[in-house]
Amino acid sequence: MPTSQNLKNHTRFDPAFHFFILPMLLLNLVFSIYVTIHHWPEHWALNLWWIAMSVVFFVIAGRARDRALVAQDRIIRLEERLRLHALLPAEDRAHINELSVKQLVALRFASDDELPALAHRALTQNLEPKAIKESIVNWRGDYHRV
Repeated sequence: MPTSQNLKNHTRFDPAFHFFILPMLLLNLVFSIYVTIHHWPEHWALNLWWIAMSVVFFVIAGRARDRALVAQDRIIRLEERLRLHALLPAEDRAHINELSVKQLVALRFASDDELPALAHRALTQNLEPKAIKESIVNWRGDYHRV
């Protein structure tokens, strides 16, 4: 079973992405610049193309990661709206759609017992996600975050 999550340890790195793919892409870019500088002007067009493609691969990796996070946030938004609908009193249910995606993402860590009060505070006080997370007493871990 994973270590219990809390405010201090809930962020997550994807080892394959953060510690292999990104460093290798950065190394590829640095190496392509090094080769271009040290072998100029021979094969200048090929070397410049290598630099350009290194940048393209870096951008592709970043965009792919970003799209995965956007899709995940949309799923969290749906899950949390359904959860709020089930747990909030009727007077607060009408305002669920006023919560921002970032607030909903932060609220997912709150236990069912403290969610109604925290959601009400988020709605009435326009709490920032960090403030929401800091207010959580009984942390509900999310072990499947991308």
